[in-house]
Amino acid sequence: MKTARGLAMVLVGAFGGGILPAKGAMAAVPAPVIPASLSVGDMFAQADWLVKLVMIGLLIASLVTWTIFIAKALELRKARAAEQQSRDAAARLRSLDEAGEHPLLARSPLVEEAMAELSLSADALADADGIKERVVSRFERHEAAVARRMTRGISILATIGATAPFVGLLGTVWGIMNAFIGIAEKQTTNLAVVAPGIAEALLATALGLVAAIPAVVIYNHFSREIAAHRALVSDTAAALLRLVSRDLSRGTVAFAGAGR
Repeated sequence: MKTARGLAMVLVGAFGGGILPAKGAMAAVPAPVIPASLSVGDMFAQADWLVKLVMIGLLIASLVTWTIFIAKALELRKARAAEQQSRDAAARLRSLDEAGEHPLLARSPLVEEAMAELSLSADALADADGIKERVVSRFERHEAAVARRMTRGISILATIGATAPFVGLLGTVWGIMNAFIGIAEKQTTNLAVVAPGIAEALLATALGLVAAIPAVVIYNHFSREIAAHRALVSDTAAALLRLVSRDLSRGTVAFAGAGR
């Protein structure tokens, strides 16, 4: 019995050190560092340099979106109010000569286009249909120019709305790659350690959506507003075309304004 017990003690002494880890080996493995805070600012500060560039770019894109919104909203409001007054004034006049003397319409590009065409067609007043066709052509070109001027800057919103989610996804993919590399280096799958890296990556996607969604909504809003403003310009042009038609029917187009 004593012999068996002694043999057991010898085996434990010979092979126990290879089976059980030593205290020094346990202390050599560094414990994973768990962030004390996980706010948005901390996630940005701890993110990789490429993810930071993506986030900064998306924040700039969002700032551009809201700047365009404010500037274009003020521009459209002012232009719509002026065009409504011009349309209402043109609808109450009897001749193009009165429009040329009206305080709101005297400097109107539509009135200037109509007078310029009547001046150039002074030797062909008998062809009333041809004159009206040429005036309509001038009005259509003016409406197209107004639409181009009003849509200036709107295309940037379409670009931001289309590309921002994918830019954010690029930051997310890069951040998740770094998170998996960190898992391999720390030799742990503890969620408390892995979560910060993944959260930093997903923050890029969130910023991409924050930049893209308002850009798309604002772009669609301005598309409708610009179409409505162009309709107002078309109404004013139609009112002025009726004045030209009346003057042609009366035979009174040879007014002083036609020679301007």
